[in-house]
Amino acid sequence: MTLQTLFEEYWPHLVFLVSVVTGATAAVHAAMTKNDVRAAISWVGVILMSPLVGPFLYLIAGINRIRRDQISQQRDKSLKEYSRIQSPTNFEIAEYSARQFESLRLLGDKISRHPLRNGNNIRMLVGGDQTYPAMIQAIDQARKSIALQTYIFDNDSEGRKIADALARAKERGVEIRVLIDSIGSKYSRPPIIHLLRKKGIQTALFMTNPLGLRMPYANLRSHRKILVVDGRIGFTGGMNIREAFVTAVAGDKTAGDTHFRVEGPIVMQLISVFAQDWEFTTKEALPYDTWCDETSSPPEPKVPARCIWSGPDRAIVSTHNMLLGAFAVAQRHIRIQSPYFLPDATLLGAINTAARRGIIVDIVIPGSNNLRLVNYAMTAQLDQVIRTGCRVWRARGNFNHSKLITIDGAWSYVGSSNMDPRSLRLNFELDVEIYSRDTALAIEKQIDGEIAHSDRTTLEGLAEIPFRKRLRNRIIWLASPYL
Repeated sequence: MTLQTLFEEYWPHLVFLVSVVTGATAAVHAAMTKNDVRAAISWVGVILMSPLVGPFLYLIAGINRIRRDQISQQRDKSLKEYSRIQSPTNFEIAEYSARQFESLRLLGDKISRHPLRNGNNIRMLVGGDQTYPAMIQAIDQARKSIALQTYIFDNDSEGRKIADALARAKERGVEIRVLIDSIGSKYSRPPIIHLLRKKGIQTALFMTNPLGLRMPYANLRSHRKILVVDGRIGFTGGMNIREAFVTAVAGDKTAGDTHFRVEGPIVMQLISVFAQDWEFTTKEALPYDTWCDETSSPPEPKVPARCIWSGPDRAIVSTHNMLLGAFAVAQRHIRIQSPYFLPDATLLGAINTAARRGIIVDIVIPGSNNLRLVNYAMTAQLDQVIRTGCRVWRARGNFNHSKLITIDGAWSYVGSSNMDPRSLRLNFELDVEIYSRDTALAIEKQIDGEIAHSDRTTLEGLAEIPFRKRLRNRIIWLASPYL
């Protein structure tokens, strides 16, 4: 009997055997490597219910291929190099914030590899109308180095303005590195990476070509937003680079967002995170003297702050743990603004416990969302916070992409993280905790301004949604860990 005859006669048995072996192998891998029981159960279920397609999907989207030991060692090395002056400073939290946050400071010391440093100047920038001109001004004043990292860098009118500013800096002899997420780079066609490279700017894509395949990692993305100029001025927050945030272009459809311009020791922390991701992507180590400036003195006022980076490696629950600690120490008022509000059961428990303790909890989400499926899933979960006394507000008007949290008018948490499963477990994120009454007040005004133009969501309103839509929302909510 020839091999061909054998295959023709027994191919159903061979397919069954292959499906059993691959399915069992993938299921065992998921059960042994997933630390989140919900993720483990979900993937094992997908694999067992679809023995051929399931293992393939798990191979593409379910396996964390980041070599934890290698990337952690790279980060340890980079942190030691870029944190020479990053020793903790002694000061009383109550002087800048409130005494209740001393315990949160201790929690941050254990979660973040960056110490809480005093002496930072932090200025909030609202929308693209303020943010992009400030970024271009800093780029045009650069003397030695520019580091830019973002999730989306569109090849549109605003993206090309920043590309042109980078090109002008390149002509002046400034060292430039640009890091764009491989999936985020595809939001515009053609991707701007070709234009940047044509202008001679060193640009790389984060997380591409796994296992030699011409495809990006489907589930692991760099969602960080960092711009550091001369190791002296930094920008971070939630804004991508897109013309949709600029009034002159988008008009009455302009999307909202919030970003922050920073000076002081926290800039060293920003460049440290960038240097780690750049070396992980390109294997190029950035020299300390070119990318850092230890001599600059930021303007007043100066406040304590630090970076909290998270991602699917050893820092996987950094932001998750910081928020749990922050909600636990709240005494009066928690304000949360998030475009994608899908906290897991643990965070929901912390938020609801705060509300039951008598803390005022305001949650602001967009009335008009750019991700329809996420909006459906959010709607399906809102009753879980409303029942405990939380106030949920759907903002009228255009979509707002801001990610802002303040507690008791004294502590703020801002950055790239959404309050959803992707940000909390899958994405590489960067956030900043700020101990400052003035900063918290400015953010509170921003959030309260949204609330003033919002409609409050109630249990009665949710019950009035037609059954078929409520059922649709719940079905999509079941898939929320994968949205």
